[in-house]
Formats: sequence, structure tokens, C-alpha cells
Amino acid sequence: MEENEIYVSLDIGTSSVKVIIAEMANDRLNIIGVGNVLSQGVKRGVIIDIDKTVDSIKKAIEQAERMVGVHISQVIVGIVSSQVQLEACQGIVAVSSENRDITDEDVWNVMDAAQVVPLSPEREIISIIPEQYVVDGLEGVTDPRGMRGVRLEMEGTLITGSKTILHNTLRCVERAGLEITDIVLQPLAEGSISLTEDDKEFGTALVNIGAGTTTISVFEQGKLTYTTVLPVGGDHVTKDLSLGLNTSTATAEKVKLEHGYAFYDDASSDVAFGIDVIGSDQQQHFTQLEVADIVEARMEEIFMLTIEELNRVGKSHLPGGYVLTGGSMAIPGAIDLAGKVFQAHVRLAIPDYIGVREPSFTTAVGLIKHAYQTAEKEGRSLGAAPEEPIAEDNYNQKPKQKPKKTEEEKVSTKMKNFFGAFFD
Repeated sequence: MEENEIYVSLDIGTSSVKVIIAEMANDRLNIIGVGNVLSQGVKRGVIIDIDKTVDSIKKAIEQAERMVGVHISQVIVGIVSSQVQLEACQGIVAVSSENRDITDEDVWNVMDAAQVVPLSPEREIISIIPEQYVVDGLEGVTDPRGMRGVRLEMEGTLITGSKTILHNTLRCVERAGLEITDIVLQPLAEGSISLTEDDKEFGTALVNIGAGTTTISVFEQGKLTYTTVLPVGGDHVTKDLSLGLNTSTATAEKVKLEHGYAFYDDASSDVAFGIDVIGSDQQQHFTQLEVADIVEARMEEIFMLTIEELNRVGKSHLPGGYVLTGGSMAIPGAIDLAGKVFQAHVRLAIPDYIGVREPSFTTAVGLIKHAYQTAEKEGRSLGAAPEEPIAEDNYNQKPKQKPKKTEEEKVSTKMKNFFGAFFD
């Protein structure tokens, strides 16, 4: 792939919409632009108001563009795990070249063949994850390109999701004036940046505690084997604080961010602060210990619900333990509480890049890393070349559309299916 390609990710969350502009050079990711704005129109990870969501996307894009000084019109989009299903798939094709050398086109063809499966009307294919290729009966091939054979097979995992959720997400991105270069299931993105190869191989639970939801994903034998979404997250902590401290939601959110503590045993009664309370003209003072009592109860519930869900599906004994990430894991003491509740190895995952060293950026950064790695394996390019530099007198003009690369015409049936089904 070409050096210094520009990649842009779009993470539409419950509390915020994030945009990351990154430069890929020699397989190294450099963050050069960040957009992070308050999310409007999303509830528990699902878009409920398209107009408000479009507005939030535009603001996040604008914020990131200002940092870099260029217009961006192409993005990699993350899709939530709600109503997602994983199933085994297989594709078989004849090698197309006369000399029987396997090319990029053969890899695309066999992946397309694996996606020819019956689907219910309300479902759509999100992604396909190759696990191995088979060349004329030779199993265990990870990259068949350059090999010689007559028949090429691929075995992998097909990921399908709700057509409604996909439609709403893609519609918002389109209405924001953006072109989608790839669609990535969020747990795959998070796993690419949060988990090591050993984590994925031995068996590890990746838990992303966001504002409105908690996503549980299990990786085993090198692949994603299970994912689900719990309808509880950091916003519930805020609501608990609002009720417990008798204050507004806005003040409760501020208390959570500035004074929140999730592990009661380590909280201090000497750290105090004053806030406005409902029904009084005078501020009332609380201690960190009082806040921790409220925060710990809700965070402990989230951890317990995670354990119950993993027990329900028979994935409770994972050698790799638990890797936790997401905005709510930024609350001090959260990882200590997790260790106490899970009674297993726990680790906090934070992107190790300047400007995004917070657990809330795991998904946005992971989208770029996963999309880049996947494109490398499939022999295609996803780099989004920047538009003309921003000038004050033309900033609000709609950026010009670039002609698509020839190879992008055959990037994948997945993208053609999405836009053919929703926008034709």
C-alpha cells in the first residue's frame, strides 16, 4: 500500500461523536486530527433522530478538519453490536488466471462467494472475517496470493446485523456529505487495538462500558466468537448521582467527571466539594466517599451483569481474563473495582497515541487500525486522500467529490450491497 495514506474514522456514540484523522506510514499510525463533540440523536447506542445525528457528525468532522487544515469526505464507519449475529461461512471459486497464480481478484471473488447465503429480510451482511484459505486441499493458508492452484476456498465468519440499524447509520453518514470507504463492527475495531494476539488466541472478554451501553465481546482461537450489548452504561451512573445528591443531571455529570470514584475502599472522606442542589439556594457539600458509594453500586452492577451474561452463554472461564475500555472506565478506581468483582486478571485498554490517550477513544482509533489491516490482507486501499486546503471563504462549501480508484469498484460486494439496498 502507498505510504502516508490518510484514514478517517467516525464513531457515533451515545454521549459523543468522534472523528479521528490518521496518517499511515510504514504500518505506523499517527493521529493528526481529532473531532469530539456532544452526541445528539443517539440513545443507548442506537440512532433515534437522524437530523440531530447528522448535525453532530458535521460538527465533529469540522472540528477534526480544522486541526489538519483540509476537507475530508471519506470515512470508515463503526457499527454497533446490537442485534448482531455471527455464523460460519465458506466460499469456493476456480482460480481465474490462465497460469493459475492466485491474485487479489481471486481473493475478492472467494469472499464474495462466501457471502451468497440466505438472509431474512430484516438482516444485512456487515462483514466477513476470513479464518483460513484452502488451496487445492492445502489447509491453513493465511494469504493465498502468489500461490498457484486450481481451486480456492475460504472458511470464515459471516457477521450480519439489523438492516434498520445499518440503514439509519449509513443514511446519517450520507446526509452529512460523506462517502463510506469501509464498515467495521465496533468490537473488531476495539479488539485490534486493545487485545494482543495471545489475548485473542487463549480466550479473553473485551468489555467496553460506554455512556448508554456496555458491549461484551469474546475472542477465542484468534477470532471474535460472541458479542452482545447490555442496555446500561455511564449515563446510569450520572442518573444515580443526580438522584442520590438531589442535583441536576448536568451537575451530576460534572461531579462524575471531576469527583467520581468507583472503588469505595480507596475513596477519601477528606476530599469534599460543594454543588447546587434542587430546592435550595445554598450549596451542599459532599465527600468523595459519598460519591464513591453511589458510583460503585452501579459499576458493580454492570460488572455483575457482564459475569451473568458470560455464564449464560458458557464463556465464563476465559484464560485471558477481562480487558476493559470505554469512556466509563476513565472513572478513577473502576479498574480496581473490576478486579475485585471479576476475581480474574483485568486490564485497562487505552490507545497509546498522543491526543487520544483515553479509553473513550478506543473504538475510533481501532476503526482505522482494523480497516487498514483488513485492506492490507485483501490487497486493496482505503486511504482517504484529503481535499483541498480549507480557506475561510470556502470552508462551508461542500467539498468536491473525488473520482473513485479503479480498484475501489471491486472493493467488496458488502459495500455494493449496502448502497444498492439503501440508496439506489
